[in-house]
Amino acid sequence: MNKKTIWITGGSSGIGKAVAIKFANEGWNVAISARRKDLLNEISDKNENIEGFPLDVTDKSKCNEVFEEIKKKFKDIDICFFSSGTWNPSKEKNIDVESIEYVFKINFFGTLNCIKAVEDYFKNKKNGKISIVSSIAGYRGLPNSTGYGPSKSALNNLAETLYFDFNRFNVRVCLISPGFIKTPLTDRNNFKMPFLKSPEFAAEKIYDGLVNKNVFEIHFPKSLTLILKIFSFLPNKIYFGLVGKMTKYQKK
Repeated sequence: MNKKTIWITGGSSGIGKAVAIKFANEGWNVAISARRKDLLNEISDKNENIEGFPLDVTDKSKCNEVFEEIKKKFKDIDICFFSSGTWNPSKEKNIDVESIEYVFKINFFGTLNCIKAVEDYFKNKKNGKISIVSSIAGYRGLPNSTGYGPSKSALNNLAETLYFDFNRFNVRVCLISPGFIKTPLTDRNNFKMPFLKSPEFAAEKIYDGLVNKNVFEIHFPKSLTLILKIFSFLPNKIYFGLVGKMTKYQKK
């Protein structure tokens, strides 16, 4: 029986790395991509099922080249898991246009570049899954999130749009909405993160959602995400008041 294959971007650390290890331990071929070749080698050296393919997702042509390399190596790709992202809380408190552009370049356009690279392959194959890692920060606007939140909100809308476009070809588009997961990115946060979970917890939820279930959105931990989903339906006045009090974000 041929082993199934998953391509993971943002695979050198955090959720991407944990998902790579989880799928590899379950017997999958795993192609991991990130900018730092040394970290990819470190991971692949420890697991024979994982192979690194260095990539800067902001480079459109390189996205195409790397996907061609992965196809040549593994022949058949079953799942793409696009999780490249960045976040700099020190630059989110004010409108820093250059910083916001950079965040969108990686979080949104980097993901879009990868999706474009695999579009024809999956539509011709008429099978497979494309998963987009967003965040609970994309549900509604939050204080001190001028770049990260809007970039994730854009990914949410993109995933919903692509769901219709790919569903006609029997290709499943899946949105991943993690809560607070302990990663190098969240380590930059200077506030208490409720219901903080490990990358391994996230990987278990993602594996189960992608392999064993057929849902559009995989969100976790439910103790946090369900509360925020309720918040998303609240009238603006109530939402702004509640979030303002919870984050102690008051008028100056």
